[in-house]
Order: sequence, then structure tokens, then C-alpha cells
Amino acid sequence: MAMKIRLARGGSKKRPFYRIVAADSRMPRDGRFIEKLGTYNPLLPKDSEERVKMNMERIQYWLDQGAQPTDRIARMLEAAGARDKAERNNPQKGTPGKKAQERAEEKASKAAEATEAAEAPAEEEAVAAEE
Repeated sequence: MAMKIRLARGGSKKRPFYRIVAADSRMPRDGRFIEKLGTYNPLLPKDSEERVKMNMERIQYWLDQGAQPTDRIARMLEAAGARDKAERNNPQKGTPGKKAQERAEEKASKAAEATEAAEAPAEEEAVAAEE
């Protein structure tokens, strides 16, 4: 059985509340689960202790049994210090889109033209001062 430690959504419309559960990966997100391991309330402030509550002993048990945490749960475990921080790399995320790159090129060319125009009168003044 492929086990996952994941979030099961509860709460009402626009007021999410999540349970951290150990479940078979083939079951629906909010469906049948084996054990409730904690809660997550995203509406609370980030520094609140009530935002994320986890039963670390049971989570460690399920990890030892081979359960795989989802990305969000893995990040919560890293923040709690129960898991080593994984290296993440998404170099495409930070690159600007085509239009933004075109605007940056236009801005750079205008700036280069402006510096050339500013340097030209300064050179003429220097030549006139020497004469």
C-alpha cells in the first residue's frame, strides 16, 4: 500500500482548515484516511503556535513505515526540524517573460544612448578648453 502523509481539506467555503493525515495514496483527498496526525489552519498568523499542530511521534512512525510526505507537509516538517532541509531548484521561476525582457532591453539601450549623449558634450568642452 502506497502511504502518503498529506492534507485533507475541511472547513467551509473560503475558510479552509486542514487535517494532516496518513492515507493510502489511492484514496480521495478528503476521503478515507488511516490516522489523523495533526491540523493546519492557514487563516491564523504565521507566528501562531495554533497554526500547525503535529503529533511528531506518529508522523515519525509513519515515515519509518515508508509513508511519503507531500511537498507541503515536507516543508512543515522541515520548519519543525523533524526533517533535513531539501535543496530546491527552479531556475525558470525567476526569469522574466518575453515582454519583460524586451522592455529591459529597450530601457538598457535608451540608458546607453543617454550616457553617450551626456559624454559627447563633455568631450567637446574638454577639447574647447585645451584650445
